[in-house]
Amino acid sequence: MQIYPKHYCGVFGIFGHPNAAELAYYGLYALQHRGQESAGIVTSDGRNFRAHRGMGLVPQIFNGEILHQLIGSVAVGHTRYSTTGSSQLKNAQPLTVDCARGQIAIAHNGNLTNAARLRDELEARGSIFQTTVDSEIILHLLAQPDANGSKNPFVHSLRKLEGAYSLVIMTEKELIGARDPFGFRPLCIGKLGDAYVLSSETCALDLIHAKFIRDVAPGEIVIINEQGLQSLQAFPEQQRHAFCIFEYVYFARPDSTIAGRNVYKVRVEMGRQLAREYPIQADVIVPVPDSGNCAALGYSLESGIPYEMAFVRNHYVGRSFLQPSQLIRDFNVRVKLNLICELVKDKRVIVVDDSIVRGTTCKARVNNLKEAGAKEVHVLVSCPPHMNPCVYGIDFPDRSKLMAANHSLEEIRRYINADSLNYLSQEGMVAATGLPKSSFCMACYDGDYPVAFDPSVDKHIIERRSGRVTSLSETLAQERAQIKLL
Repeated sequence: MQIYPKHYCGVFGIFGHPNAAELAYYGLYALQHRGQESAGIVTSDGRNFRAHRGMGLVPQIFNGEILHQLIGSVAVGHTRYSTTGSSQLKNAQPLTVDCARGQIAIAHNGNLTNAARLRDELEARGSIFQTTVDSEIILHLLAQPDANGSKNPFVHSLRKLEGAYSLVIMTEKELIGARDPFGFRPLCIGKLGDAYVLSSETCALDLIHAKFIRDVAPGEIVIINEQGLQSLQAFPEQQRHAFCIFEYVYFARPDSTIAGRNVYKVRVEMGRQLAREYPIQADVIVPVPDSGNCAALGYSLESGIPYEMAFVRNHYVGRSFLQPSQLIRDFNVRVKLNLICELVKDKRVIVVDDSIVRGTTCKARVNNLKEAGAKEVHVLVSCPPHMNPCVYGIDFPDRSKLMAANHSLEEIRRYINADSLNYLSQEGMVAATGLPKSSFCMACYDGDYPVAFDPSVDKHIIERRSGRVTSLSETLAQERAQIKLL
């Protein structure tokens, strides 16, 4: 089946509310689409931290009794999909530490491109890591004694990081939000009465009836405490911004607003742009739900071709312990989306989806339509072809597993058995946002990586780490061998 891009993570924080844990729960519930592997909440009452984390979906991890035990008026929450670090409970966030500076909890959305090197340096100085996630590296940097006499150790630590990060950090008496200087990941500020809220997306603010104030600017640090909100710019020299454009294409919820642009409207405009670029003669437009709904509607509005929800999504698909491929052909595909055959029989059909990464599910959809009697099936994709892997937090595979990076448009069309196949142009995608191209990271499309990275260095460090001596007896044996040589 087709592997859709998997989400980054969702972060949430609230300061100054007596029901902080409950509101963090609802915030994570609204951000569930950004990660379904694990979730956690940490609260502070000004002196003590209380935490609960678990594997699975937010409502599976928390209940009223657990939330009642998370006492405090400050809370930070995280819902996770692992882009780096395996899917284990020890990697569930927020992570916490008790150090010379006090207690710190951190929730991180993004991916550090210099994580392996930073971890290597920290381990060489004696740091001991409990997890495999980037967030623990940031904790170690924050916990280190200030050797440079910096007035703001938080700024000093952030300036060592490279790559993508939106952070919500909690100390015993403060809530801190920060974005990397390129602004890869979203983070916004809201207010609920006298309480301040930080969230990956505005949809979480809507759920708890918080008022949207503004986005955290790229490179900005916001510090929230009893005195209110303080802002400082940690990277005043930064010029270029590089917000991930795939948030508009796929990741963000359509009811969220990012950089002043409603995601739903942007996706509808992407569909309109598809209609302008590829005016196909057809009888019906069918989206692949839910990711293709908005763009298909836009194509319909622009072209006048009727829009039909011919694919019906099963919203209650869980993980099956059976392998029914012997009994039901294409089970994994059909169990998620079922086709209403009467809507497509004897018709020329346009299918709209947000992306094709590997193409196997798209092929199954096309064959399903043709088996149902569709005369023609034309596939339109509301973003350009994915040509490159992402190193900033999206689980796009390496180039060898990206369909468009290894095959021509015609080869992909033949593989998925479509009568035609077209992708939205890069120019059309950017135009649909209403923002300049210089605002975005589009590396997965054009190969222009805003933050340089060297995978060979990381590979060398990781290989060296995996080959390290792990037992005391081996260490002693090596030392004895060295003595004999002398």
